[in-house]
Amino acid sequence: MAVRSAQPRSPKVPEIRKGDTVVILAGKDAGKRGTVDRVIRRMAAPSAARSVFRRGSAAGGVSVVVEGLNIAKRHTKPRQTAGTSDRIPKMQQGGIMEIAQPLPVSRVMLVCTNCGKPTRIAHATIETGDRVRRVRVCRHCGEQLEVRA
Repeated sequence: MAVRSAQPRSPKVPEIRKGDTVVILAGKDAGKRGTVDRVIRRMAAPSAARSVFRRGSAAGGVSVVVEGLNIAKRHTKPRQTAGTSDRIPKMQQGGIMEIAQPLPVSRVMLVCTNCGKPTRIAHATIETGDRVRRVRVCRHCGEQLEVRA
């Protein structure tokens, strides 16, 4: 039987957060830099491995939406939308919408805010009084990474 230590473990720090600057490693936008607009965490569905019609990986994973990169164009028709408070239906404008699509987190790399280089992330623990905090650290310059949102 395994014995657990009495020392509490510090919580896991996410690798990439909203507001981080990242560089895209693969695809049509490779080499371009942008800011993370949102992070999407997908949990693996129990039926995902069996279903033929499921899109994406069965394991789930993390994806990020980067502002202005990995753009898909969506052609929409003008449609009437019924308002709940209005008796007159409103017209939804048609046209070509440009939407930023999610990228797998493995296709982006964080850019250090201090040295400006794409970097892998190291984790360091900082003890402040009675609390232990885990922070992200740049592998090149060793400085703590902060989010500029």
